[in-house]
Amino acid sequence: MQSASYIVDRDYEIGKIDRRLFGSFVEHLGRTVYNGIYEPDNPEADEQGFRKDVICAVKEAGIPLVRYPGGNFVSAYDWKNGVGPIAQRPSILDPAWQAVETNRIGTDEFADWCRKADVELMEAVNLGTGTPESAAQLVEYCNHPAGSRWSDLRIQNGHPSPYGVKLWCLGNEMDGEWQIGALSPEDYGKKALEAAKYMKQIDPSIELVACGSCCCETPTYPDWNRIVLEHVYNAVDYLSLHRYYSYDALHQLFYKSEDDISDVAAFPVDLQEYIHTVLCAADFIQAKKHSKKKIDISFDEWNVVSNSNPAANNKELWLGSVEDGQEIFNLLDAVICSSILCTFLKNADRVKVACQSLLVNCGGMFYTAKGGPLVRNTTYYPFSQMAAFAKGISLQDRVTCRLLKTGHHGEVPSIQSACAWNPEKQELTVFLANFDTDSVLLDLELRSFGKLEPVEHMVLSDPDVTAANTFEEPNRVVPRRHPLAKPDHGKLSAELPPVSWNMLRFSCNSFVDDIN
Repeated sequence: MQSASYIVDRDYEIGKIDRRLFGSFVEHLGRTVYNGIYEPDNPEADEQGFRKDVICAVKEAGIPLVRYPGGNFVSAYDWKNGVGPIAQRPSILDPAWQAVETNRIGTDEFADWCRKADVELMEAVNLGTGTPESAAQLVEYCNHPAGSRWSDLRIQNGHPSPYGVKLWCLGNEMDGEWQIGALSPEDYGKKALEAAKYMKQIDPSIELVACGSCCCETPTYPDWNRIVLEHVYNAVDYLSLHRYYSYDALHQLFYKSEDDISDVAAFPVDLQEYIHTVLCAADFIQAKKHSKKKIDISFDEWNVVSNSNPAANNKELWLGSVEDGQEIFNLLDAVICSSILCTFLKNADRVKVACQSLLVNCGGMFYTAKGGPLVRNTTYYPFSQMAAFAKGISLQDRVTCRLLKTGHHGEVPSIQSACAWNPEKQELTVFLANFDTDSVLLDLELRSFGKLEPVEHMVLSDPDVTAANTFEEPNRVVPRRHPLAKPDHGKLSAELPPVSWNMLRFSCNSFVDDIN
């Protein structure tokens, strides 16, 4: 057994935790929309064809916000094809994913789904083939009450009340060479500025997200962020970042990585460096413009590319040509995802929005069978626990633990952590992702919180790191309760199983320090 120590002080605040850190993402890709959230022939379907079990799982996960409709899909998408009578909507060849888009689900239907799932809609506009004018027209359609061409069309289409969409993405991954209508940073900055001006003329209350670097591997990184912000700094509120991690050369997205399974503990370290570099660029432009305004980060796509996911190495399955596929995440994937969330919490002062990608099936926290049931992936559990208990203030903490040697990133800590203090409920929650293949005895120092009572120690673990939840064994990897000792003068020890996700919760009924 390894040994490690942990300390946190309630006076060392990072920042307030934005609930939108626990968002997700729905794109017209594979089985995410069709045979994902929407399957009219399923026994679980409601009157609009939406799967009620998916809606229930979204609510149980505590997801407050969902980004839509893309993703690469949005860069060639005309939103006007997705409104009006469904029978009159055209079927369009989607060049992003080489699929036929029937447009049976569009802006109005997805807004209805968001209302049913009790989530906020984060809308993306097309700045690939689209124009600032079309983007502004969509704002008018969604947000203007009545009495104009596009708001009246919404009313005519059966939605008298405006949707009040607050958060808007100015395109998607416009620095990616794979993106339809990809632009140089100078050209994107100019186009995004014009779109921002036009959209805010329609609704001055909206918040805007400009495309930052979609990954560290693009040729323009990190200059893209600086150049784009030179143009749009005063017009936007957030810079968008994306990051997907893979530990198998056969399971890659649009850019290649040398990382293998020896590197997984380095992923949150890499993510921290990515965030730091981009914030440096943003703060440089703030100083250059002599502005009091800070640009924060919307991490509106993130995930791990699962090594155990057959879809990641099967284009037909991933794009949805095959009806059913168990898009599986294993225990190790869940620990990686939990460490990513911990990194977001450690940057809660500047990372305000994040969207796990995607919601269901393709990379989803859930996957479904056509005509059949829903299964919660392993990644669902750390996400839902953090969404439920990472509330209030993110605190600075420190772990002293064994260093692990990686294949491509040197030595990195074996444990990643984050801590949330909820002053309203007087609760302290410690989150710990243990990458060590040995169990760890962790000594915790929590004296600054006074009298603490243990609530629970929840653990996600399995002797097999490749263990996953399947249709046959849907509850193979689920959180289980471990013993949690009562702190003695603010000190206690807890055992972290090998390669595990851990959540330790305490209640504080008094701030009287009983050290003496």
